[in-house]
Amino acid sequence: MGKMRRAGEKEMDSKQKKGKFIVLEGLDGSGKGTQVSRLAEALRQQGRKVCQTAEPTISVTGGLLRDALGGFVKRDAYELSALFLLDRIFHNVNEHNGIQQYLEKGYDVVCDRYYYSSFAYQGIDADLQWVMDMNLSCREILKPDVCIFLDVSPDVGEQRLAESRTEREIYENSQTQKKVRERFLEVFRMLEGRENIRIVDASRSVGEVSADIIEIYNSLKEK
Repeated sequence: MGKMRRAGEKEMDSKQKKGKFIVLEGLDGSGKGTQVSRLAEALRQQGRKVCQTAEPTISVTGGLLRDALGGFVKRDAYELSALFLLDRIFHNVNEHNGIQQYLEKGYDVVCDRYYYSSFAYQGIDADLQWVMDMNLSCREILKPDVCIFLDVSPDVGEQRLAESRTEREIYENSQTQKKVRERFLEVFRMLEGRENIRIVDASRSVGEVSADIIEIYNSLKEK
């Protein structure tokens, strides 16, 4: 005989909801890392289960990407786009700590960078439509519930990087960051009506930015 359930138990199980998938994007120096950590902690304080993650991942492919981004191995924009695609598929589907696994278990997943960064960064030198198509058409790559873009001017980002970094990655210079910001905004216009993208002024204090992000998250729970 199968395991018996208490009255109403089956109904509760059937109503268990998947977690929310939240991506934070922004220029280098926009404060993403800080805000990802603050959001994850705020959700835990609400009693939510949270998976905090980032791209590139800690996989073998992620290591190849970090070597390239750090300037140790030279790769062109098409190689980087393809490597990010492979890493992103792994990030979604791996059976131990993949995004899909966590969401199904009711965890909220808070991710530092996702395919929007591929569009904005590699989309400068590679064909933008090609980069977008191979990510958006891949069934194993989930669409986030919301992408929150932390918007700062490249000058502000540069100032923050100068204060906090002794070494730079290949994209971390003001000239490139100006192009990246323009590309992010172009991509968001292209995705309007297809994806939930919210832009937050990240030039303000950490607390003010955090409050806006929590408000956006709470609006997801109400849907």
